[in-house]
Amino acid sequence: MTPPPTAGQIKSGHTSAGLGLKPQHYAQALACPAVGPQSGLWFEVHPENYMVEGGPRLAWLDAIRAERPLSLHGVGLSLAGDERPDREHLARFRALIDRYQPFLVSEHLAWSRRGGVYHPDLLPIPRSDAMLDLVCDHVDEAQEALGRSLLIENPTAYLALNGHDWDEVDFLTEIARRTGCGLLVDVNNVHVSAANMGFDAAAWIDAVPGDRVGEIHVAGHRPDPILGQALLIDSHDAPVSEAVWALHRRLVERIGARPTLVERDGDIPEFAELLAEQARAELVLRSPMEQAA
Repeated sequence: MTPPPTAGQIKSGHTSAGLGLKPQHYAQALACPAVGPQSGLWFEVHPENYMVEGGPRLAWLDAIRAERPLSLHGVGLSLAGDERPDREHLARFRALIDRYQPFLVSEHLAWSRRGGVYHPDLLPIPRSDAMLDLVCDHVDEAQEALGRSLLIENPTAYLALNGHDWDEVDFLTEIARRTGCGLLVDVNNVHVSAANMGFDAAAWIDAVPGDRVGEIHVAGHRPDPILGQALLIDSHDAPVSEAVWALHRRLVERIGARPTLVERDGDIPEFAELLAEQARAELVLRSPMEQAA
C-alpha cells in the first residue's frame, strides 16, 4: 500500500484557478502576464496528448511550464478496469511527470481498456466490495509506478447500475483511506449525475471529506438533444452553469480554497472568454482566504 500523502500533496500551494490548455491557445497562454489578475493562473493537460518523443507540442509545453505551474489529468489509466494498469502507459506518464514536475496528478474512477482495446469514453462501474478491492490495487500500483499520489475524480452517471454496495462519497473516501490518494471533486459531474439519477447534489457536496480534496473541476454541460433536460450530458462544450457555480461556492466555503480548473474540451471559445470564467472561479477561491486573513 502506498503511504498516505502529506498535507502538501493533497492541499496544493497553488490554491488558485486554472484552465485546460488547448493547442489553439498556446501563444496566448504563454503571453499571459505573470502579474495582475492572472498571476495565479495554471494550466492542466491530458498527458495522453503529450506522450511523444518530441515535436511542437512538447516544445510549447516546455515553454509554458517555464512560466506557469502544470497539472496532469489522465484519461487512459483505466483504474477501474478488470486488467492491471498498462505498464507502458504508466512509463510514458512517469516520463512526463519527471519532465514537467506537475503540482497535481489526477485520474478518473472509470474504465476504458480491455483486451488491449481502448474505448473512447470513461465507462461506469458498480460500487461493489469486489470493485473497491480492484480499484485500490490499481491505484496503489499506479502511484508506485508514477512516484506520486494521485487525485481520483468522481465520474458522471447517466444510467442506474445494479451491484452498488456503497454510496458514492463513501466509496471514494474508502479508496482514499486505503491507498493514500486524494480526491478530485468534479462539481459539474456531481450536478449532472444528481439531475440524471435523482439525488441531492448539495448533500453530496456537503458529505465529501474536505481533508481529502486536492482539486476541484468546474465545467459546462448540455441537455441531451433528444431527451432534453431529462438527461444532462457532461459535454464540456458550454460555459459553466449557474447551478455548478453555486455548488462550487458551497464546497469552497466549507472546505476552504482548492486549486480549481475550468474545463472546456469542445466548442472552444476565444481565450479571453475562458479567462473570464477563470477569474470568476478565482473570486470564489479568494473569499475564504480573505476571511481567514
